[in-house]
Amino acid sequence: MSLFRILLAVILPPLAVYDKGCGVILLVFALTIVGWIPGVVAALYFLNKK
Repeated sequence: MSLFRILLAVILPPLAVYDKGCGVILLVFALTIVGWIPGVVAALYFLNKK
């Protein structure tokens, strides 16, 4: 994980996981709509997952 991706995950979580697939983007987007913190946590999780 690069510092840029971490900062992007905090600011715009769905944009940070754009290369992980459509399902991940939609999940992170839905969690961001529900609340900003769940979206950030999910984005950081998927960025850390290999």
